[in-house]
Parts: sequence; C-alpha cells; structure tokens
Amino acid sequence: MPGYGSYPTNQREHPNGMTVLLLGILGLVLCQVVSPIAWVMGGRARKDMAAEPGVVWSNAGNITAGWICGIIGTALLALGAAIMVILFVAVVAGA
Repeated sequence: MPGYGSYPTNQREHPNGMTVLLLGILGLVLCQVVSPIAWVMGGRARKDMAAEPGVVWSNAGNITAGWICGIIGTALLALGAAIMVILFVAVVAGA
C-alpha cells in the first residue's frame, strides 16, 4: 500500500532532452552549424513523445525549447549563408 501523498505515475524523462536543449542553445548563441542537428533531434524526440500519449514526459519543455532554438539557429545560418553568397557575387562582379 502506498504511503500518504504518494501515487503511481507514468512520468519519464526522454533520453535526448538535455542534448537537444544544449545543441539548440549552442546553435543559437555560438555556432549555428549545430542548429540543424538540434532541429532534427528535437523533431524526432517530439515524435517519440507523441507516440506514447499515456506517458507524462518530465523534460518536454526542454525538448521543445531546444527544437525551437534549432529552428531559429537554422534560419540564422541560412540567412548568413545567403548574405555570404551575395557578398561573394558582388565582389566577383566588381572585380
């Protein structure tokens, strides 16, 4: 018989939660190259969590935050790459 105030729970932690969050933040702040990795890993983790609706995921917020940071970092990476291409074309055309 469980003690007072205790109850059974289906709470679990996704194994990639901290990795996705760390890669998302690093991709946003330091190195945008890892942002697509955070985006893909976060998407897979979210699919894993959606596949088991009866489980309460304790780190779902971390995964969502890392996933969103990965999307934003990837957009910044694409924007930076586009600017670099435009500058390269301008320098080559000017020379």
